[in-house]
Amino acid sequence: MSRTYLGMPGSHPAASRAPFPEAAAASTQDAQLRGNLRHATHTIRAKRAKAVAELDDWGALRAAGAAIKDRTLRHLDHYLERLEESVTRAGGTVHWAVDAAEANRIVTRLVQDTGEREVVKVKSMATQEIGLNEALAEAGISAYETDLAELIVQLGDDLPSHILVPAIHRNRGEIRDIFRERMAAWGRPAPDGLGDEPRELAEAARLHLREKFLSAKVGISGANFMVADTGTLVVVESEGNGRMCLTLPETLISVVGIEKIVPTWQDLEVFLQLLPRSSTAERMNPYTSTWTGTADGDGPRDFHLVLLDNGRTDTLADRVGRQALRCIRCSACLNVCPVYERAGGHAYGSAYPGPIGAILTPQLRGVGGSLEASLPYASSLCGACYEVCPVAIDIPEVLIHLRERVVEGGEVTLRGSKAVIKPAKGHAAERAAMRAARWALDHPGALRGGQRLAARTRRFHPKRLPGPGRAWTDTRELPEVPAESFRDWWARTRGERGEK
Repeated sequence: MSRTYLGMPGSHPAASRAPFPEAAAASTQDAQLRGNLRHATHTIRAKRAKAVAELDDWGALRAAGAAIKDRTLRHLDHYLERLEESVTRAGGTVHWAVDAAEANRIVTRLVQDTGEREVVKVKSMATQEIGLNEALAEAGISAYETDLAELIVQLGDDLPSHILVPAIHRNRGEIRDIFRERMAAWGRPAPDGLGDEPRELAEAARLHLREKFLSAKVGISGANFMVADTGTLVVVESEGNGRMCLTLPETLISVVGIEKIVPTWQDLEVFLQLLPRSSTAERMNPYTSTWTGTADGDGPRDFHLVLLDNGRTDTLADRVGRQALRCIRCSACLNVCPVYERAGGHAYGSAYPGPIGAILTPQLRGVGGSLEASLPYASSLCGACYEVCPVAIDIPEVLIHLRERVVEGGEVTLRGSKAVIKPAKGHAAERAAMRAARWALDHPGALRGGQRLAARTRRFHPKRLPGPGRAWTDTRELPEVPAESFRDWWARTRGERGEK
């Protein structure tokens, strides 16, 4: 992984583009990482379960959230136009970005127009997705992260590994060392004799960031939600840094994915119940900031909203995969995922780790790359992610759908009301195996004969598969073939008709 130098605040090393199995093979060997992840995810999941259990109507809220998202996505063009009208009427300016490059150009130009060379940022997954910090750095603009966990990641020349807790892979001792060694190069140094107690670490970060808040003229944010009716943007957070970034700068630039829209404040009320309980296990977020355009003498004088597509329209065209656009970035799926708990977020190679990343990243980027093609397989399909998702995204269903796309090697198009996959060359072995399985299942006599032959030759079966199957048995044992098939056992113990 490439490293950057301290003189370029805002630059992070490029995410690994290695396929998930390769990246996970390395990360699973890190005992400290696995320990940090296990402790943090188990703690968060237990608190979330308790918070959700307080609501008798959680199932109804979950269904309502999914329904609102689906209805909004079906009419996304209408609500986006309404949002643009509302934001413009309130004094803001709306920019449309088809991809990451265009979004970065827009934001860079807006910052350059102010004449400033530094910006403060609220935690934003959209700006991580498009690599905004790196783009600003190339233009000589320093972007300072103000969320505590994002600050830790930035000072450590690292990458986020969790949606809610980006520095979940770091323990207190590691954070103390990062503050001691790196803070001075980015601004106010860490206090002398800084220890690893949470109170001391939080105070060091507060003092360091206070200077940035008071001097920055430009703030950059994302948004958790956008209300189409009024043009209001919403950020929920727990530290107050968002409130500082959204109110103190003279210019505010918000980069938001087009799927983050809700039609009305009544719809927003549903998500303000779902999100905090699913993410931080709280009844409500400590800070819920809303802003609508500009106002004389109150907050930023200039407000710009950059609406980001970057693959979302293509995702919307897939009737199975589009449910990923319901995501409200709560991270509940990460905290229950056995694969994420062992591999960590960096193995997913994008701003979106865990189960949601395994279905969102391949759709936003396409499945042509080796990393993207491997992500739909980064799951045991246990279904825990679907059970905890506050907007009922059936992640296992989408994973299987994307695996089909990967195997067939084509993109999804729409033919009438049905999603059709364009087949591509290659993957002959997989297709041949599926055809053989289909033939065997269509011929019960042949299937039974094969089962009996396998049972009688079980002593001679290898412990590892040869050829392409070797990769499968490198990390797991080959299951033993039973002495007899289920059909034969049933016939022997209960008779052909199931009679005792």
